[in-house]
Order: sequence, then C-alpha cells, then structure tokens
Amino acid sequence: MRVVSMVPSWTETLLKAGVQVVGRTRFCIHPPKMITNIPIVGGTKEVSWDLVMDLKPDLVILDQEENPIEMAEECPVPYLATHVSSLPTLQKELARLGEHFENPALIEMSVEALDIVEAPPLKWDMQKIPGFLEWVRPPSRNYEEVLYLIWKKPWMTVSRETYIGSVLEKLGAKVVSFPEGDKYPVIEIEDFKDAFALFSSEPFPFQKKILDLKAMDIDGAVVNGESYSWFGVRSLEFLKETYAKNS
Repeated sequence: MRVVSMVPSWTETLLKAGVQVVGRTRFCIHPPKMITNIPIVGGTKEVSWDLVMDLKPDLVILDQEENPIEMAEECPVPYLATHVSSLPTLQKELARLGEHFENPALIEMSVEALDIVEAPPLKWDMQKIPGFLEWVRPPSRNYEEVLYLIWKKPWMTVSRETYIGSVLEKLGAKVVSFPEGDKYPVIEIEDFKDAFALFSSEPFPFQKKILDLKAMDIDGAVVNGESYSWFGVRSLEFLKETYAKNS
C-alpha cells in the first residue's frame, strides 16, 4: 500500500514499521536517512493535491490535532484520520493502524503503549527532568506545578487535555490547570511564577534563545520537545527509557 503521510509523528512510525510511505510534509524529518528520497507534498496545514496525485497513493494519513479539517474534506483519495490527544488514544490509534495495515510492528507498538498506559505514574523529580537539555535557572524552591511552553510572542502553553499534557502527567508532573477546552492557552508568563517552566525545543526554538530566557526572572529548563510531542515510536521509546531508568 502506497501511503502519503501528512503527520510527522506517523511518518516516522510508519517507516520504522516497514510501511511504504511515498509522500510526506516538510516537517517529516525523521528518520533522517529514510525520508531523504520521499517527496514533499506540503506542510501539516497545507498540501498540493496535484503533487499527492502524482505519487498515486492508495491512502493519505491525517490527524485531527495536526491537520485542518479542510485537508480531509478536499482529499481526492481515500484517507485515514487519527485523533491522538493522550497516551490512551495513542494506544488505540496504533492498534487501529496495525489492524489497517496488517502490520505486526505497529501492533507491537500498541501493546507497548498499553503497558505504559496501565503503568502507574512516575514520581516527578525536578533535578532529573526527563528529556532535559539545559537549565534556564535551576529550581530555587519546591514547585507543585509545571508550565510547558511551546511558543513565544505570544506565550503559549499546553493543558492537561493535550498529548504533551498526558505525557507530563504520566511522568509524574502536575500540569497547570486551565479551563476545559482551552488546549493551547495564550498566557502572560509573569502570571505563572508559582509554576516551574519547561521550555520546549520545538516548535519554537527555545534552546537557541537560551540567553534571552536566562535574562528573565524565572526558574526553568529547556526540554526535548520531540520526546514530549512526537506521538508514536519516538515518544514510546522516550517513555520506555524513562521508566527503565526509574524501575
């Protein structure tokens, strides 16, 4: 089956499972050696259907959190749209993909995801933050909550209702609470001095702006955003490794 994947997390996962991916977005950068010769047909928010059709795909892979609904409505070939918003939904979608492609590797990933879903949350340790890259400023006191930043100008964070929020809580962190339905709140960071700030390395390149962050009066750390947000094989490996270190 020839597949065009408009979801970076799924592109990596499908390729590692041996699925034939013939088209991708420009944000599908993993695995580096495997995506080199796969044509780019657009981004996660826009696509050239002419380029897609040139590839003669049997299926287009979409995700409700990654792609706009118009992409599904306009898709000229059969598509499969997942909806990953938490670790439990990741497990269900991996099982669904495994069944759809009759792919043992994807089914095995769904079993691994179920093991993680059923495992008790870890104990969050501010001195041993999973995916740690660099300190903005080490914690100067005890913090009960974490604030995970994904963007600047405006400052944007994530709620517990997101996949990232689900991963954080599985790792034992208590994510700052926001009104239900507000998945990616726009905030004033000065209002959250009582939370420890985690600055994601993507989509905003916070690590490259580390000097600006250090100039702020805030305790925080830069973390590997791919580990927290790339659902599928990447975050599964991240979680399995973290659990193994804490067993």
